[in-house]
Amino acid sequence: MRDYELITLPNGIRVVLKEVSSTKIVHCGFILDIGSRDEKPTQAGLAHFWEHMAFKGTNKRKAFHIINRLESVGGELNAYTSKEKICFYASVLNNYFENALELLTDITFDSIFPEKQIEKERGVILEEMSMYHDVPEDAIQDEFDNLIFTNHPLGNNILGTAESVKSFHRTDFQQFIKENLNTERLIFSVVGNVSLKQVKKLADRYLANVPHFDAKINRLKFNDFIPTKRIVERNLTQAQCAIGRTAYAIRDPKRLTFFMLTNILGGPGMNSKLNLALREKHGYVYSVEANYSPYIDTGLFSIFFGTDPKLVNKSIKVVLKEMQKLSEKPLGTMQLHKAKEQLMGQLAMSEENNASLMLMMGKSLLDLERIQSLEEIFAEIRNVTALNLQDVATEMFVENELSNLNFLPKN
Repeated sequence: MRDYELITLPNGIRVVLKEVSSTKIVHCGFILDIGSRDEKPTQAGLAHFWEHMAFKGTNKRKAFHIINRLESVGGELNAYTSKEKICFYASVLNNYFENALELLTDITFDSIFPEKQIEKERGVILEEMSMYHDVPEDAIQDEFDNLIFTNHPLGNNILGTAESVKSFHRTDFQQFIKENLNTERLIFSVVGNVSLKQVKKLADRYLANVPHFDAKINRLKFNDFIPTKRIVERNLTQAQCAIGRTAYAIRDPKRLTFFMLTNILGGPGMNSKLNLALREKHGYVYSVEANYSPYIDTGLFSIFFGTDPKLVNKSIKVVLKEMQKLSEKPLGTMQLHKAKEQLMGQLAMSEENNASLMLMMGKSLLDLERIQSLEEIFAEIRNVTALNLQDVATEMFVENELSNLNFLPKN
């Protein structure tokens, strides 16, 4: 049985609601199927810049009024940009839900991109770029994307380049929106103590009048992965290492199995195989993480850790050994059971966060055209066998098919 309600407006906008009677907070937002991978070469960083500029003025409001509209009643207004999504969202007390919906509609569809504000925000974004560059743990993730997805939009830094950010003007934002906005490819997602009747009434009032946008996005598929090893010398004392490769796309039937395998190898638990081997057994690292990010046509598997420069090769050998173990021998019955219980617990706790749930619902509708219940996901997890995990490990954890990027101190 579906535990959410879905409304489709004549202009194509879909509104999804999960009613939660035990809270006084409403989380709501627009999830747009537009991201940095949809930028042309001359538009690098424009999606993220748009995210910033949405707060800088509409036909009805100046930046000050946008910021204060929800903040003054204890609410929060936020946004983010990823490779394939832009999100504008808010959290407010129940009785301010209408304020949030109206404001989010205003900034999403009626931003005017004042040139003076563009100049101000240009400096802010350039500072943001400098900040990320100065933090090796963040910088290596961006450079690893570029190493894996060379000469493809997925490999571009979401922030863009200093040159591209300095070049943008109002017409660039307007053109980007015209080329990419499709009201059938965006979701307004709501989680909170509001009724379907109330949501329908407000959607008719504020969203039904949004024009129908029908831009057709033709995303360039990526299928040119070449395993590469690269060393970059930087001004740092600790080495930073990244290991990984392309992975399964969002709709691939092996996606959940690989997500589970990644969790076993280097998930957030202190009992992950990489944490036990690298930190607890050898003391080589303070922290290590393995991530799997699926996209619409491909995916990215990555492992990140920092270590003493003298221990880089030893640490990489340990990582490869742990991956090899998962390929060569299936998990025992008890190991498999514990891995499933751990993943299900993590997912259940994640769904307790209503703000994250609201964003997840929107992304799932855009990517999968459905929202899976926890019970459905749990059923899939329980059906994963040790041989399923081993088969995926054998396919994905091939040493000569992995890329490796190391940041090492300059001599």
